[in-house]
Amino acid sequence: MKEAQPQPIYLRDYRPPAFLVDHTELEFDLYEEGAQVVSRLKLRRNPDSDNARASLVLDGVELELRSIMIDGVEVDAERYSVEGEHLEVRDVPDEFELETQVWIKPQENTCLEGLYKSSTMFCTQCEAEGFRRITYYIDRPDVMSLFRTTIRADQSLYPVLLSNGNEVEAGVLEDGRHFAVWEDPHRKPCYLFALVAGDLHCQKDVFVTSSGREVELRMYVEHRNANKCDHGLISLKKSMAWDEDVYGREYDLDVFMIVAVDDFNMGAMENKGLNIFNSSCVLAKPETTTDNGYQRIEAIVAHEYFHNWSGNRVTCRDWFQLSLKEGFTVFRDAQFSADMGSDTVKRIEDVTVLRTAQFAEDAGPMSHPVRPASFIEISNFYTLTVYEKGAEVVRMIHTLLGAEKFRQGSDLYFSRFDGQAVTTDDFVACMEEVSGIDLTQFKRWYEQAGTPVIRVTDFYDPDTREYRLTFRQSCPATPQQTEKLPFHIPFAIGLLDASGQDIALPNGATTQVLHLTEPEQSLVFQNIEAQPVPSLLRGFSAPVRLEYNWSLEQLKFLMSHDSDGFNRWDAGQKLAIVVMQNMISDGSRDVPEILIEAYRKVINDTETDQALIAKMLSLPTEQYLIELADEADVQLIHQVREITQEKLGGALREELKACFQRNVQSSEAYAVDALSIAKRTLRNTALQMLLKTGDEEALQWALDQFQAASNMTDQIGALAALVHSPFENDRAQALSSFYDQWQSDNQVVEQWFSLQSGNPKTGHLQAIKALMQHAAFDIRNPNKTRSVIGVFANQNLTCFHAEDGSGYEFLADQVIQLDALNPQIASRLVTPLTRWRKYSEVRQGQMKLALQRIKSGGKLSPDLFEVVSKSLVDA
Repeated sequence: MKEAQPQPIYLRDYRPPAFLVDHTELEFDLYEEGAQVVSRLKLRRNPDSDNARASLVLDGVELELRSIMIDGVEVDAERYSVEGEHLEVRDVPDEFELETQVWIKPQENTCLEGLYKSSTMFCTQCEAEGFRRITYYIDRPDVMSLFRTTIRADQSLYPVLLSNGNEVEAGVLEDGRHFAVWEDPHRKPCYLFALVAGDLHCQKDVFVTSSGREVELRMYVEHRNANKCDHGLISLKKSMAWDEDVYGREYDLDVFMIVAVDDFNMGAMENKGLNIFNSSCVLAKPETTTDNGYQRIEAIVAHEYFHNWSGNRVTCRDWFQLSLKEGFTVFRDAQFSADMGSDTVKRIEDVTVLRTAQFAEDAGPMSHPVRPASFIEISNFYTLTVYEKGAEVVRMIHTLLGAEKFRQGSDLYFSRFDGQAVTTDDFVACMEEVSGIDLTQFKRWYEQAGTPVIRVTDFYDPDTREYRLTFRQSCPATPQQTEKLPFHIPFAIGLLDASGQDIALPNGATTQVLHLTEPEQSLVFQNIEAQPVPSLLRGFSAPVRLEYNWSLEQLKFLMSHDSDGFNRWDAGQKLAIVVMQNMISDGSRDVPEILIEAYRKVINDTETDQALIAKMLSLPTEQYLIELADEADVQLIHQVREITQEKLGGALREELKACFQRNVQSSEAYAVDALSIAKRTLRNTALQMLLKTGDEEALQWALDQFQAASNMTDQIGALAALVHSPFENDRAQALSSFYDQWQSDNQVVEQWFSLQSGNPKTGHLQAIKALMQHAAFDIRNPNKTRSVIGVFANQNLTCFHAEDGSGYEFLADQVIQLDALNPQIASRLVTPLTRWRKYSEVRQGQMKLALQRIKSGGKLSPDLFEVVSKSLVDA
């Protein structure tokens, strides 16, 4: 008999839970061979349920049930049954205490969901549905309970015992064991439960809240990482102060804890009062962490802390509402990062991710709305659409309301729904209530998948001095959604005169936000003296594709004069794209002078924010060029981009050398301030462009910088320049030297893996296979797997898309192996294969064959089955 395939769950089928859990008491006895978990749940029937006589159904995966009692009496065998992933208990009273005892094996838990071992410590990951791997429970976010947790373990092996809330009791037991009891005074869903037990170093700090309360801050790490805690704690204190200042949100427990874990599927997890972080997202010191790493850690620490209100105090009714907490919190952490550094550079970084990866997701087989209508496996919907596009939806609400009204709306949202599990509709309703703005049409951003396209045309009449802009919006068909209704799109514009000055607009300002709500709309500007140059979609005010027929001269003009920093950068990107697309289509290998001159002007600009200048010197990525193509020729795109980079470097050699020299920093101590970061970024950008050309003087600069570097930004900046250069021997020696120096540091070794696997010169398939045989590689560790296999398939595009299809076969092999170990990682790694429609007929066939081999390779996890089966629809 054919095994039943996993079935989708639909938003339309949501029903309130039949039972509520008022109090949860957990007892963990941790041993080297496994763990015993006793749970006591105070349950009652939910008055909002439409089934007053329902049996109690609890979720549980890979649990050995040892006993079950109701109100202290053992339950007869005929009253309960375990089928698949559910425990059903029949004929239960309206209010009762259920006690279960289960045995689990965290040491064998390679999927890293629930309770598992990482290195020598026990830790948990319960979002979205990991708690059911710990004990039987109603594992859904709208069941919120008070938790009391007791942990018992060997004191010599696990001297630190942590859980949510405040520690209320601790002591020593017989046989060398000890215990700790934790109570969380705030109701929470079980996905926010956390437990950590290990031999850990603790670094402490204190934060005084706006109301004068002292909160103890603790960061727990393995002893070898004791000197990497400072930045995480500094970032936490910045986040706590910012959330008080900007959103009026104060922390609500006596202690806030962070734990760093090497084996972790995600970046971090906002468990109430006990945040668990992937080590790569929280450990930092100048010698081992780059500037980007410092900024990333600051942003992720902020994101997880901000969840204390936007996610924990107010949570999601169901997982279809995931963007309620994630979209809002990503928006909040983006605001925070913009305030901590350059708002323009932060916007550029966010939009780069949107346009290269999220737009591709919108156009692929897993396309879904910000609030999905269905899913088979919820872990597949922790996506760029839910997070990043969800944040853009919140950003648009902020744009439409203005900062003051948006703050009023968020205050209302937090006060009205504190302690509740709610929906995106509830969030939008608060914004409507405070502003008086009807957001009914706007909510289509939550309901409709795909990336809207805005086509803009213009006409200037010199006789009437009128300038007309016409906007036409559309949205491509996506799976399950062929017809799309018009979106409500806030579209920011400016107009520049011939001297590059902003023209005053009818609203009295130089930027105006238009409300695009119809399939076609026009706007006429009066008393315009001459044909203006339009600056469209300023600040990337909406996540849309923009089409307008700029000339190369107009783009160069905007690069120099646009007062909107984002559009200055974007004009340069568009100019380079047009040039490279022309080279691809006409076979030319000459870079036109207009691009060279535009870049020369950028390099010589010492007045503009140097972090923005560094961004402007970076060509559009191969991924973005592929995303823009109807049928992508990967090898040709790579070749043209390489030629463009080399010819720009050659033509601007002297300017780049001057840029490098003026940004060489003195031997003063490493600092992570905006100016120091900008200087290092610009210097390393110039160095990489020079080394691409084979410049011998630049080679010596790179070797000197590599050897003398006092921080990882300088050292890996020089190493990256060597890896991308034609100097093969120097590249090999530097890579070997770097590994010898840093082989004992996992986070640095991951960077070493990524540098090689992401570059065609060092990451051909045989080299990737050799890296997987390296002593430092472990396929069970998500970071190592992502740094080799993930980087190869997503960044090393010429090797992954090799003409013989070997890259596709290799990825299929790894995905099949990983699915048996860690389905979440497997379902994410397969993504590049699912975008087969983007390529030539031959490659399409090879990629589909790889997907079909995965699908027919035996029992797939629901995670992988959903992604592969959806990608093969209509194949």
